[in-house]
Formats: sequence, structure tokens, C-alpha cells
Amino acid sequence: MTIAAVRTHRLSAPLHTPFVTALRRTTTVDTLVVEVIDDEGRSGFGEAPQVWQVTGASVAGAEACVRELIAPALAGRDADDLVARCADVQRVVAGNESAKGAVDVALHDLAARRLGVPLVRLLGGTTRRVPTDVTLAAGDAVDLAAAAKQRRGEGFDVLKLKVGTDARGDLDRVRAVRSAVGPGVRIRLDANQGWTPREAVRIIRGIEDAGLDVELVEQPVARWDLDGLAWVSDRVDLPILADESVSGVRDLVEVIRRRAADMVNVKLAKCGGLHPARTLLDLAAAHGVGTIVGSMMESQIGVGAAASLVAAYGTTAVSDLDAAWWLAWSPVRGGIRYDGATVVLPDAPGLGVTSVTEAKMQTRG
Repeated sequence: MTIAAVRTHRLSAPLHTPFVTALRRTTTVDTLVVEVIDDEGRSGFGEAPQVWQVTGASVAGAEACVRELIAPALAGRDADDLVARCADVQRVVAGNESAKGAVDVALHDLAARRLGVPLVRLLGGTTRRVPTDVTLAAGDAVDLAAAAKQRRGEGFDVLKLKVGTDARGDLDRVRAVRSAVGPGVRIRLDANQGWTPREAVRIIRGIEDAGLDVELVEQPVARWDLDGLAWVSDRVDLPILADESVSGVRDLVEVIRRRAADMVNVKLAKCGGLHPARTLLDLAAAHGVGTIVGSMMESQIGVGAAASLVAAYGTTAVSDLDAAWWLAWSPVRGGIRYDGATVVLPDAPGLGVTSVTEAKMQTRG
């Protein structure tokens, strides 16, 4: 069976709460959904979220990449030869990992649908329930404490606190959140590159000395500063998680070589899809590097693919899969749902997505 068409859908949907980090503030999810269709009319879906400040990816850029380069390379090719098709996607264009990731996921989704199995089964797993953390958007100590209490009441017991917007007040923010939720909740920090190495060491040592029981610290320094990341890792006891510093295999190899971080956050939109993500997880495991799988601000499509990967491959810590939870309403029908702090995968072929609909959506093919 062959690939008959590759279509793109521009989607924008509001968040119920502004999402604020050291890198950006957003009130919407803006994303490109890619639909790969076989000659029997089946569709597989993937997603390329727009994250200018993290990956540099845009909806317009991803769409141009898919339409002008990737789609022609797939047209008329065997849809069942998944490994070869994913290789085609990686080979046809340099960079553009978000666009390539969307097509890679769509090909996996289509393959699972053609076999009549959920994506997690195609990847080798069986569980349909995957725990997730929830993010506390950057803010002052009072607001963060209130948000932490609310999320705890909603069933979340792993809180990811966004810091890095104001190094002088970050220790007080962590102290306020810990006081608000008590000892039974895991707290992890994400500075999103917001600290200098010296600030990172000072703040993390302060957290350690205060006994605030933080689980890990994500991307404390600039993504390009692997020397700084290694310098921080060598001077603190808390595990350091590399996120923006690692997109692909070569990045992870360098982090491992320099002993720059204890853990890595694997994201499909950073690395180019499920196929390269599995390589990253295997490489990390082989070198004793801890793992989580994360998500950008994206819909049930991207989060569903990431959660399916976690369900099949596992990670060493609870993954970061709350992105679709932030949506005030979703343009995607079907797919995952949230049950408190758990992502529930559908018992349906592929990602279980039935349609994408939205008033501002533009379809091209």
C-alpha cells in the first residue's frame, strides 16, 4: 500500500492559564498537524508545535518543509516500510526537526492504524496509563504557592516549578511552594537556561542546605554552554537534567563525554520523531544517564505520541506530558485524555485521533 497524500493543518487553540517560562509567555498552542494518507483512505497524524524561543520552529516554516521537501519524497512510496520511510524523512532535509518529527509520528500512527493496534503496541508496550508531572508557570512566590496547592488538589504529586526569571528570588519561590504542598509532593525545577553557572550553583546549594527536597534541576544554564552545565553538575548534589542542550544523538554524545548532566529530557519535536527518540533513550540507558520524555506546548497528538513512547520504553523519572492538559478546549477529537496526574492512552488504532477541527484551521494538500 502506498502513500497517496500528505496534508497539513494549521491549528491554534487557547490555554486555560498563561504558560510562562524564563524564555517566553504564551496563551495559545500554535501548531502544525501533518496528516499522511494511504491509498485506502487511512490517515496518520503528527504534530510540529511552534516554539520560536526553544527550537526556532514555526508553523509556516514547518509547513513549507513538509509541503516542499518531505511530501514529494514520500509520495507513492510503500507506507508499510516504516523504517525506510522514516529514513526518507530524516535524509531529505537538514535541521527542521519539528517538521520531521511530525511526519515521523504520522507515519508511525498510520502504520499502527493499518495493523489495527494502538501506537503503544506498535512500539512494543501494553500499558495505557502513564503518569505525568504538571508545570507551575513562572511567577512570584505567592502565586506559585497558590498554584501548587490547586494542582495538588487536582491530584498531581509531581510539580515542575518554572524558575530562572529572577535568580535573586528563586530560592524563596521554591521555599514557598514546598511550604504550600508539604513533604509528600515531588518538586522539580526548570530554569529554561535562565541562570548563569554561578547563579545556578548558588541557588541549588541554597536549596540543598535548606532541605527543600527538590528532585532535579532542568537546564540551569544556556543550551550552548556545555562547559557551564558540566561545571554546575560537578558542584551540586541534585541531579541536573539537560533539555535544550540536547536535540539529537550528537548532542547527547557530547553531554555524556563531558559528564555535563545526569539526565536528559527527550522531546519528539527536538529530535525529529519517535525513531530518533528511541535511539536517544537507548543511548542514555547504555551510559547510565537518567531519562524523561517531555513535550512542547502541543495538542493530544504530540503528547499522545510521547506518552506512547514512555509506555513502551519507560523512563527513569516521571515524564513531562502535561502540555495538552493546558488547553482550554481542543481542536483534536479522540486521542489521549487526562485522569488526574495520569495520561490515559486510547484503546483504539494508532493515536486514536479521529479528526482535527478548528475555526482558524487552514488545510493544504
